[in-house]
Amino acid sequence: MVEPLRRSERPEREEWIKQANYNLFNLKSDQVFVDLLTDSGTGAMSDRQWSELMLGDESYAGASSYYKLKNAIQEITGFPYFLPTHQGRAAENVLFSALIKKGDLIPGNAHFDTTKGHIEFRHATAVDCTIDEAYDTTLDHPFKGNLSLQKLEKVFKENPVERIPMVIITVTCNTSGGQPVSMQNIREVSQLARQYGVKVIFDAARFAENAYFIKTREKEYRDKPIRDIVLEMFSYGDGMTMSSKKDAIVNMGGFIGLRDQELFRQASTFNIMFEGFITYGGMSGRDMNALAQGLYEGTEFDYLQTRVGQVAYLGSLLHDAGVPVQFPFGGHAIFVDATRFLPHVPREQYVAQTLAVEIYKEGGVRAVEIGTILADRDPETRANRYPNLELVRLAIPRRTYTNNHMQYVAAAIINVWERRDQIRTGYRITYEAPIMRHFTVALEKI
Repeated sequence: MVEPLRRSERPEREEWIKQANYNLFNLKSDQVFVDLLTDSGTGAMSDRQWSELMLGDESYAGASSYYKLKNAIQEITGFPYFLPTHQGRAAENVLFSALIKKGDLIPGNAHFDTTKGHIEFRHATAVDCTIDEAYDTTLDHPFKGNLSLQKLEKVFKENPVERIPMVIITVTCNTSGGQPVSMQNIREVSQLARQYGVKVIFDAARFAENAYFIKTREKEYRDKPIRDIVLEMFSYGDGMTMSSKKDAIVNMGGFIGLRDQELFRQASTFNIMFEGFITYGGMSGRDMNALAQGLYEGTEFDYLQTRVGQVAYLGSLLHDAGVPVQFPFGGHAIFVDATRFLPHVPREQYVAQTLAVEIYKEGGVRAVEIGTILADRDPETRANRYPNLELVRLAIPRRTYTNNHMQYVAAAIINVWERRDQIRTGYRITYEAPIMRHFTVALEKI
């Protein structure tokens, strides 16, 4: 289906964003012309996915839809045990309830917001072990999502292993700019974790896009099918959490994949408490059917080539105009380097949020801040945490917009770029939640 888009005028947008307390999450969808807030649940399902909805089995227990999804997950990921959940953060909530306790350390590659939120909610600590190259947006490194083996081993050596229940590999790594992790790095991280008896868990929301980059950037995988690459990737792990709203191209859904039956049983208890019975877990049968079909479609090379190609098209338009973006381009989004874009705005005035608001006012394009507001406060000191990168993410929904929309987005951002020297002040916070504040934060202009 298609839907009409209403073109608004700048004075309208200035009033709307003011009423939204300068929080782009608070805007109504009809106040947005091109919505790049997230690629999560915003894609367009295929005719086959819609057909699968009609075949949904809504039995409370043992539905055929559950077994259809179970078979798809085992075929594509290799994990023999799985639990359905209503979305990715629910999968984290269930699995982390079984694995994480107070005082634990969870190393990984730039944990995303919900992952870090669930860790810190349990009074544990997320430890960033991303390679240093990820934080130079000008550097052309093929796998900026990689974990540093030196940083990871330092965590293992300097802490009791019983305080490290897992290492998380996020594929692709959202916080560093949608950057992939190489197969070599996944293999080496797994080998290192095994030496210390630590589990490897994938945050696998964009696993198919990661497999595409392995195929196109690691020579030995050039001739391998995407699904073979996916199976090898997950063979190095003990489990995975999945927000199916990304690479499975559905509007709602998630799951946990596991290799160990005992951990599956432990997690099942929490799944029943938080989500639902283990054969539906917060999902309807029709949605499980659509998810199963989406896993097959999302791991097709032609689809991935087109999807990643559209992201790169927008990136090229901006890069060629001199706009500073994370390079090379990621799989699901283009990340604008706000610090280089607006060097006159102090970090304590939330430079990435300032840029995101300016882009919206310019063209009605909704993006999202991946910077200090999202980084939140230190749980102990309550001081702002200033991340290595202040980014504005332009997340492109799957199978939704045309390249003409990408040209429009680029034109709006280039307009802001050309008047960047006039933007010298940002925002202050007037309200924030104690954790994961970026969703509901209220701001005022300085």
